[in-house]
Amino acid sequence: MKRNLLMLALALAVSGCAKRPDAIVPADIPMAAYTNYGCEHLAQELIKEQTSLAAVSKAQSEAATGDAVGVFLIGVPMSSTFGGDKEGQVAVAKGKVQAIQSAMTSKNCNMPASSSASMKKTS
Repeated sequence: MKRNLLMLALALAVSGCAKRPDAIVPADIPMAAYTNYGCEHLAQELIKEQTSLAAVSKAQSEAATGDAVGVFLIGVPMSSTFGGDKEGQVAVAKGKVQAIQSAMTSKNCNMPASSSASMKKTS
């Protein structure tokens, strides 16, 4: 009985862990939010959102690592428990990057040099 209870507690603790940024699905952000922008403004927005995505992805990665360590040491996903999980912010940032890239593609804009590598990461 104690073994079953321990296994259930462990399963619940692991299921509450923060996801790695690459496992987070982008939020559905409509491209229409960016269709009024010109190519130069889209390029600036893309760089801004990629910077934001990098920052929240780093925080999310640290939260996932903290959760893994917390579960291993004390059985509790510490980062998720104390608000370190940034999954929603990562999803929104990924969605914005994809929407901006789609708007740029539809307008035949040139992608900034820094976005070519991140296009593969956000897809």
